[in-house]
Amino acid sequence: MRILAIDYGQKRTGIAVSDPLQLIAGGLTTVETRNLEDFLANYISREQVERIVVGYPRQMNGQDSENMRRITPFVNRLRKLYPTIPIELFDERFTSVMAHQVMLESGIGRKARQNKALVDKISATIILEEYLSKRSPNH
Repeated sequence: MRILAIDYGQKRTGIAVSDPLQLIAGGLTTVETRNLEDFLANYISREQVERIVVGYPRQMNGQDSENMRRITPFVNRLRKLYPTIPIELFDERFTSVMAHQVMLESGIGRKARQNKALVDKISATIILEEYLSKRSPNH
């Protein structure tokens, strides 16, 4: 079963998914946030999802960021819609910075690096990679 990771944003949301063995994270897509719940319903009806990990935006001092006032109601709705799927929050500090760094190091051109949808998808992938590595027994 797969693990789905969500980098929730006000306008766009990046989504990443693990392979069925939960070893590898891959960027799935970016969707407009207003279409997110429909996208998830469609995806979950086709794929076995064991768990959903939602990026938990915190400031450097550990306080919740501004976006938490949008994420909390979203997570509560997910828990009601999918009571059998655990929904976890996972610290996402630095993921956008890391996404830009990954893009730079991979040689992606400047114009492509300005593609916010790509940044969101990469950020979701980083959230999932970190989540998988933290739960790995070898970590």
